[in-house]
Amino acid sequence: MKRIEVWADMVCAWAYIGKRRLEKAGFGEDVEIVWRPFQIDPMAPAPAEPLYEALRDPVADGALQACHPDLTPAENRVRVSLVAAEEGLGPPWGAVWRPNTFDAHRVIALAYQRGGPALQDAVVERILRAHFVEASDIGDRATLVALAAEAGLDGMAGALDAGEGASEVRSQLLRGKAVGVATSPTYVVGGTAVAGAQPPEVLRDLVRQAAPERELPDEVRLLRQAESLLDVRDPLGALRTLEPLLADHGDDPAVRLLAARAYFGSAQLNRARETLEALLDRAPGDHYARFLLGRTLERANRHAEALPHLRLAAVMSADPGYADALHRVESRVP
Repeated sequence: MKRIEVWADMVCAWAYIGKRRLEKAGFGEDVEIVWRPFQIDPMAPAPAEPLYEALRDPVADGALQACHPDLTPAENRVRVSLVAAEEGLGPPWGAVWRPNTFDAHRVIALAYQRGGPALQDAVVERILRAHFVEASDIGDRATLVALAAEAGLDGMAGALDAGEGASEVRSQLLRGKAVGVATSPTYVVGGTAVAGAQPPEVLRDLVRQAAPERELPDEVRLLRQAESLLDVRDPLGALRTLEPLLADHGDDPAVRLLAARAYFGSAQLNRARETLEALLDRAPGDHYARFLLGRTLERANRHAEALPHLRLAAVMSADPGYADALHRVESRVP
């Protein structure tokens, strides 16, 4: 069975339009559709604020302008409403709240855990309709509890109060970032992704042509995710990804080196230094660990201590970055 992962935010009109197009693609029981979290506006307040107030903010206006540079935000909202009508959505149509969607994503994740894709689909539909057609505040917990119950998912009041689903959503948000999800909606099948509310024929081609996803051991998957997060400059996300590996495989050199990179990237210089010194005690010939220790000491303004490490790294490897760091530190040491 192939799986389509739909990475989307519940305040994204194109996610709702994309859902209708996904339904028109007519996938059978051999294709599982799973909704994953994406947050367009993670800094949205809780409780929600009226959308008209948020649109007075030049930052919000600029972000909306970026959605379609040739149209004003108002013109773009008219355009989206016309497309939505073509897909059978509304009238009425249009959000009136700027909610934080983290709790909505928790409910959606719990729907999948408790009832599989069918229940999750029903919950997603109910939340999207509430936001875009009924002008409801989907950031309000009482509203979410009622919407979930209408879709067949009970017990959300206690689940939300107990924190259920929070760690799952945070983990999935990091995974989405690591695999390159940058817009809502994004459809991922195996290792192939397409962004935007694509027509049904494009979605059918995606499922037909995508290679099956390789099953990897959890340790390998988490290592790769941490590396990807470091590549997109999210060292704190990388550290959160590495938490289970550090707990269970904290002596593994690959895990420790990734942790050291994340500590360095997040300016936790003492932790980076301690981790790298322990690594070099066991593997003194690791030129990258040696270089990173030198860089860590340099950032801590301990140039004299950094110098011998950078000299050794430059001798062991011809990487031009090593030579650049060495010359920079040499210029600061009398």
